[in-house]
Amino acid sequence: MQIGSYRVDLIETCRFALDGGAMFGVVPKNLWSRAYPHVDEQNRIAMAARSLLIRGEGKIIVVDAGCGHKMEEKLENIYALDHSTFTLRTGLGEHGVTPEEVTHFIYTHLHFDHAGGSTVLDESGNPVPLFPNARHYVQKEQLTWGRNPTDKDRASFMPGNWEPVVERGLLEELDGDGELFPGIELRTVNGHTRAMQMVIVRDDSGGLVYPADLMPTSAHIGYPYIMGYDNFPLTTLEEKKTFIPEAYERNWLLCFEHDAFTDAVKIKPGKRGFEVEEEVTL
Repeated sequence: MQIGSYRVDLIETCRFALDGGAMFGVVPKNLWSRAYPHVDEQNRIAMAARSLLIRGEGKIIVVDAGCGHKMEEKLENIYALDHSTFTLRTGLGEHGVTPEEVTHFIYTHLHFDHAGGSTVLDESGNPVPLFPNARHYVQKEQLTWGRNPTDKDRASFMPGNWEPVVERGLLEELDGDGELFPGIELRTVNGHTRAMQMVIVRDDSGGLVYPADLMPTSAHIGYPYIMGYDNFPLTTLEEKKTFIPEAYERNWLLCFEHDAFTDAVKIKPGKRGFEVEEEVTL
């Protein structure tokens, strides 16, 4: 998809699964299983872990990196982690990109399913940056939170996913909203975790927003569909009520990092907030 001077593509990095109840919070299963009807015998739902590839203006930008290949077998089984069909390297290669050519990398936040693939194990078994020539970006407050998480979300933060980047001087800490590059905006939200940053690629006619875990799937467009994983669910609710109408007014596609069946959608006003008008394949 071309947006202004940028080519925007989605890369599949892996498939995994998370508990359906945790993914939809207070919404009962007889409702969420109709909105996202892909549940296994352990009540887990099928999940994608996508990266956003943005190319233009002399830059090759990757947003998020999936779960990576460093997890212990026990955790791989818990999350049904599957790299048999998709990997980040393969996905980049399909677009003619090598990790060494990536110039910039953006962490929406530091949870393992977003940051895990940004480092890989070297021959000695130590984690090193996958993108050795890229400037990496994260919100300062998110880095602070990731280094000092609560008991509720401690398991989601694995320092080997970002500290090797810090050690090599490749990480830049950002402080709030703004344009990272012309036509590429970062917008922070705080309901899921402190200072998660959404990525918006836009031009005069519209654009695309990568909302990360504010709306991980198309089913989460509904205002009450909020993850049990969120640290501050009422904040998430208010953020959705503010941001989704803006996305509609500005003609932005919503592009989903975790929806295993839908890349992106156009939205329209519905009976209760907004709903899908059209599915879009990137």
